[in-house]
Amino acid sequence: LYAVYDLGGGTFDISILRLTQGVFEVIATGGDSALGGDDYDTALADWVLAQHGLQAQSPEEKTAVRMAARACKEALTDADSAQFTATLAGKSLDFAVTRADFDAATADLTKRTLSAVRRTLRDAQLDREEVQGVVMVGGSTRMPQVQAAVGEFFGKEPLTNLNPDEVVALGASIQANQLAGNNSAGDLLLLDVIPLSLGVETMGGLVERIVGRNETIPTAKAQDFTTYKDGQTAMAIHVVQGERDLVADCRSLARFELRGIPAMAAGAARIRVTFTVDADGLLSVSAKEQGSGVEATIDVKPSYGLSDDQIAKMLEDGFATAQEDMRQRAVVEARVDADRLLMATQSALDIDGDVLSDKERADIDALMQALRKLHATSDDAAALEAGTQALAKGTEQFAAQRMNRGIREALAGKNIQTL
Repeated sequence: LYAVYDLGGGTFDISILRLTQGVFEVIATGGDSALGGDDYDTALADWVLAQHGLQAQSPEEKTAVRMAARACKEALTDADSAQFTATLAGKSLDFAVTRADFDAATADLTKRTLSAVRRTLRDAQLDREEVQGVVMVGGSTRMPQVQAAVGEFFGKEPLTNLNPDEVVALGASIQANQLAGNNSAGDLLLLDVIPLSLGVETMGGLVERIVGRNETIPTAKAQDFTTYKDGQTAMAIHVVQGERDLVADCRSLARFELRGIPAMAAGAARIRVTFTVDADGLLSVSAKEQGSGVEATIDVKPSYGLSDDQIAKMLEDGFATAQEDMRQRAVVEARVDADRLLMATQSALDIDGDVLSDKERADIDALMQALRKLHATSDDAAALEAGTQALAKGTEQFAAQRMNRGIREALAGKNIQTL
């Protein structure tokens, strides 16, 4: 197992890979899209100005301060102290900065990278002790405090024998050569992962994830769905990407329709939706009604038009809103269940309502009215579930009466010998 710690100028990425007989399998990825070497420059500049009670006012002064901080940072890579030299308000600022000063001013930034590493290890279901080596990528990993923090976190010295500015290009060239088929007998193979979950929209605007994030590609996953209304002959498939529970908070990838579903009672049809992702990351989604064989398919490139920063932002939003998303999902699911029971009850009343006495019908109507009111106004999942259960219990006798009528009609005109 290896970790790739990639701290560039503007972003931080961490990947966990497993190497088995020449096959590199990406187990999990993570990072922080708002953290990079530029933030270390800013932190150092702010610290120096604070020591002198100064502020950079004009755009030219701010640029000069950032350039001075970057030069000082780079000098501190090999020296214990360096000069911070800049011009502010026509006056020269010349200040000696020690490596200890720089480390203290940027300690919180380094801790943020390690927090992202911890999250990614949790995604991979690994302990830090299981990682055998850490590859340092990106020019910002030259900072001694970063190398020391990573070494302390993993309990081993990180691997710094490759030029951190060139290692990505080197790996990309090897992978491109492999994908181009120029080295079919090569001894290296990279198995990538899906950065964000893929799924479909279900009733109520909820997301049903079919392929989870960090799933190794190529992969194929399938899940069965059914119809929502009696006699439904078509189903709209909305393919989405993201970690949130509501479609409105995810990225829409594609829409298509499955037509020609045989008319059946709600819930009787079985539609299998299959997600297939190939080695190039191309997603193919198919929907097939199992009884009739009718099928529809669409292809889409999930990562098209989506930058690494946007992926990281979607992941961060998913983590930050997880609790609220769970609450909203519970409310929507409760509403969908209530709506389904209301439709089924109304359909049954339209067909067999005459088996009920006036009081029995009035009681059921009252329960339905109460549930409709909750459905329209309540944002409390527990209250909606209680209203649904009350209607279900209140219609038990009606269901038994309908069953008895069905049995009587089925047996009418038959004798014991025939049966």
